[in-house]
Amino acid sequence: MDFWSFFLMDFVKQLQSPTLGFLIGGMIIAALGSELVIPESICTIIVFMLLTKIGLTGGIAIRNSNLADMILPAAFAVVTGILVVFIARYTLAKLPKVRTVDAIATGGLFGAVSGSTMAAALTLLEEQNIQYEAWAGALYPFMDIPALVTAIVVANIYLNKKKHKEASYSTGQQSLSKQPVAAGDYSDREDYPSSRQEYLSQQKDDADNRVKIWPIVEESLRGPALSAMLLGLALGLFTRPESVYKSFYDPAFRGLLSILMLVMGMEAWSRIGELRKVAQWYVVYSVVAPFAHGLIAFGLGMIAHYTMNFSLGGVVVLAVIASSSSDISGPPTLRAGIPSANPSAYIGASTAVGTPIAIGLCIPFFIGLAQALGAR
Repeated sequence: MDFWSFFLMDFVKQLQSPTLGFLIGGMIIAALGSELVIPESICTIIVFMLLTKIGLTGGIAIRNSNLADMILPAAFAVVTGILVVFIARYTLAKLPKVRTVDAIATGGLFGAVSGSTMAAALTLLEEQNIQYEAWAGALYPFMDIPALVTAIVVANIYLNKKKHKEASYSTGQQSLSKQPVAAGDYSDREDYPSSRQEYLSQQKDDADNRVKIWPIVEESLRGPALSAMLLGLALGLFTRPESVYKSFYDPAFRGLLSILMLVMGMEAWSRIGELRKVAQWYVVYSVVAPFAHGLIAFGLGMIAHYTMNFSLGGVVVLAVIASSSSDISGPPTLRAGIPSANPSAYIGASTAVGTPIAIGLCIPFFIGLAQALGAR
């Protein structure tokens, strides 16, 4: 069977699966004006349990496997997360009516990972008996953190340069591009010419505004999504949680995921209105980007497949987390790191369009692609 046959079969299965069914159901009832509300506290518990389960699975698998097998896929996850940000910086940011800082924030959110999308992909792989490394879910932080850090760093560098250019333009001074005046030519600091004072002021601003990497990483690690994932990973590695894993986390996984999909569907519909406030190019980007990012990761994953025997199921997981966009840890991290960016742009693009595309189309697309390649 060719790729399109596999894709159509997987797409139909995905439509019939609880994962996409609950997502679409949430969008429909929200569109009909339903007053159904799932308390935020319940959503927090559900997310914690889902990501803890994924972390436990990865930790147990890593404990029983060769760590060297993870090196190349993890490196590719890092590269993909960083690359996605620069793709947005030099494509989306160049489109009409798109602010550069908003484009960078959008790239950061699309480079980061959606735990719910990854959980949906793992569920569908298991339903179709497609083998993948149990530690594949542990690739999450290797893509998520670099993407968020890169977006915040790139955005702050851009904003600092923009601020200095605007200051130079408003004063009409071109002295910053010339050789600064030597301090020894003047007996007192007050005698310095204004251009020298401006030069020193700019140096002080550069030092004050220098982007610090570690606080960004620390903020990401403290986020609820990564905290739950890393906690499960650590428990799986250093303890023996198999009993509670088999009796509680594993059986509850799919039911909890369906509730989260319902909530995300309702949230996606509510965010559609926000996209009307920004350039329509965000809609185009949100449709195209998940496939483009996923194909990049899929290509890198195939390199690991042929060189390190990385499974085709693992390649699919890598592609899916690249096609996803963060819906839990990413938004608050970007709000804090790039406060001047418009949340309606990057959150609206992610939640309203990007997540449904990633779950409904990208998952069956990459599963079909992997099956077509594996059938050859």
